[in-house]
Amino acid sequence: MPIFSAPDGTRLAYRMEGDGDGDPVVCLPGGPADSTYLGNLGDLSKHRRLICLDLRGTGRSAVPEDTTSYRCDRLVDDVEALREHLGLPRMDLLAHCAGANVAAQYVARYPGNVSKLTLITPSTRAVGITITAETRRETAQLRKNEPWFPAAFAALEAIVEGTGSDREAIAPFFCGRWDAAAQALHATSQPSNEEAVSLFGSDGAFDPEATRAALAGYESPVLLLAGEFDLNSPPRSTAEFAGLFPNADLVVQPGAGHYPWLDDAERFVATTAAFLG
Repeated sequence: MPIFSAPDGTRLAYRMEGDGDGDPVVCLPGGPADSTYLGNLGDLSKHRRLICLDLRGTGRSAVPEDTTSYRCDRLVDDVEALREHLGLPRMDLLAHCAGANVAAQYVARYPGNVSKLTLITPSTRAVGITITAETRRETAQLRKNEPWFPAAFAALEAIVEGTGSDREAIAPFFCGRWDAAAQALHATSQPSNEEAVSLFGSDGAFDPEATRAALAGYESPVLLLAGEFDLNSPPRSTAEFAGLFPNADLVVQPGAGHYPWLDDAERFVATTAAFLG
């Protein structure tokens, strides 16, 4: 697994997937978690070579001496160090879930370094978009005919009302189908470094007003892909995120949850490969 040094000396690792044509696509996982769960993004690697970064303190990347560097805005410098390490004047950047918070702040800080931006079922914390309890309930109701729905919806109600915290019970809402493959991917995507998770959004991590203003001036192409059933990043919030860019396309993948490359790899790859070129 290739290694490079972050500006503070922390040793960071990344995976390379595929040998597709053209420049690589730098991929940021959610979590913060090991990038392994991204796999080859449903064989997107047949079209473009993927460079999947393990965020500091996850996967094979080292734990930093200064753990305050787990803060989202400080991870931006790790992405820039990777671009320099790869020798790319500009890069295509793809991010999933919480990785979209890093990607949005990277584009805000280094807009000239990103040719195309792809945000897959993105978190919206960096741009200050709040997902309401009602939006989550409405999204959840799309699954009311699933056998697991009653128990999962009861757990969701307890969470939004502040009387419960069983997030594993609502896991089926994150996937287009709750089969063995989905359960395995969901488990793999869960963060193992609790300190990295707790400090990711600590004080100072986000400046939504400044980030939104910067994104309004980012004129390169952007793709935001939402899953129809995704409780974590509902299409409504992803559409609001898309509206912050002057040149963004929103695609809602039917029947998909938080991991659209698993739910329908062919459709996911067709959409993202066409965008990336």
